[in-house]
Amino acid sequence: MSGVRSLVKDTAIYGMSSIIGRFLNWCLVPMYTNIFPSSEYGQVTYIYSIVALVLIVLTYGMETGFFRFANHERWSDPMAVYTTALISLATTSTLFVAAICCFPGSIANALECPGHASYITIMGVAVAIDAFTALPFSYLRYRKRPMRFASLKLVNIGLNIGLNLFFLLLCPWLMKESPQLVDWFYEPDFGIGYIFLANLISSAVTLVMLLPELTGFRYRFVGKLWREMIVYSFPLLVIGIAGIMNQTIDKLLYPWLAPDKSTAMADLGIYGANYKIAIIMVMFIQAFRFAYEPFIFAQNKEKGADKVQAYSDAMKYFVIFGLLIFLGVMFYLGIIKYFIAPSYFSGLKVVPVIMIAELLFGIFFNLSLWYKLTDRTVWGTWFSLLGLAVTVGLNVLLVPRLNYMGCALAALGCYLVMTVASYLVGRVKYPIPYDLRSMLLYTVVAAGLYGLAIVATTPWEWVDYGIRTLLLIAYISFIIKREKLTLLPKRR
Repeated sequence: MSGVRSLVKDTAIYGMSSIIGRFLNWCLVPMYTNIFPSSEYGQVTYIYSIVALVLIVLTYGMETGFFRFANHERWSDPMAVYTTALISLATTSTLFVAAICCFPGSIANALECPGHASYITIMGVAVAIDAFTALPFSYLRYRKRPMRFASLKLVNIGLNIGLNLFFLLLCPWLMKESPQLVDWFYEPDFGIGYIFLANLISSAVTLVMLLPELTGFRYRFVGKLWREMIVYSFPLLVIGIAGIMNQTIDKLLYPWLAPDKSTAMADLGIYGANYKIAIIMVMFIQAFRFAYEPFIFAQNKEKGADKVQAYSDAMKYFVIFGLLIFLGVMFYLGIIKYFIAPSYFSGLKVVPVIMIAELLFGIFFNLSLWYKLTDRTVWGTWFSLLGLAVTVGLNVLLVPRLNYMGCALAALGCYLVMTVASYLVGRVKYPIPYDLRSMLLYTVVAAGLYGLAIVATTPWEWVDYGIRTLLLIAYISFIIKREKLTLLPKRR
């Protein structure tokens, strides 16, 4: 259990930057939804969906590849692994920026942003910087420096938020009150472009702050090592592309599949804003992932059954906390919904579906350790491609009939199929004795409490929240009692 305690501790620290940072970014959603019409916010959603895909392509699995080869018994010099990967990412990111700068107008037209080539150039440079700095952040995780990792992430996020407030709130006010202060650089018609500019500036500052992780050592590029890393990481690239496509393909396809093309971008803005409410589950999964990857590769060096039990315990507690987050969001959705403008409330029906879908994705991520540890990453490719096929098929089938609710149901179906497939194959290739009975019990209890909260709705909102708070306490108490958890350390 000591390994699991270490995992929980690191998850908490990494989660501080992930959860606080994403929460603060989440707090920008009401500003965006109140300043910009849903059609413009739909453009933001569309562009960032593409950015997420490009970021996966530009990192091409090097983060996980670095962890694998830095802990590999055949490569005794982790710095050679690190510098080889750094040189590789620096080269590809530079080539990408050059390509973007050569054809910004054509790319803008293809991405539904005609006349806004500057958006594409800004985000192209920003995503290239983010792809390169992903490896120094992985290096901090490898060196077990979660506090520096968290502080850098928080500075990046804080600066991004500050710049958003400056460009979108302060500058428009100054243009009315004292235009001479800002009219030499501020252009009101740039609109959502300032969201992208804030992203670029914060990414550039983060790159400068990471200089200690990029200097002070000799750079080596080992060709044989690089080729092995590419062979190992290429399936992860395919997995990453398929995985991010599973998360964003609905937003990319929606303008083409929407039943009403004239309102497609506005509907996409509503869907994207409500999707943000489910970001709490995504925050938890990301925080868990940051600590989990170094943990499983380090545990794999150990012998005996303890490491297998640690994997099993990690899965169980992930499900426990994931269900707790689901209940917390759904019980207090009546309050949380005010993080978006009332004109976007029509999309709240997708929130429980997306929450469950993201929980299944987290379970799939936990299950994926067997093919990473056994160097059979090609299996991840098949699972992700299977999920992508399900996502595309369900979007094509459901969106014309159910509008953006079809997108949410497609995501749920995708992650359910991927999770079941990975579990069944993993039982044969790398069996881990997961505590299925407990996880199923906790899922049934959480579903029962959620159903009870819906049935027990009263005409008085404050009474409803009181009942739901008691139900949430009941879930936590049940977990503590059944798992025999103690809130205070035992005396020696």
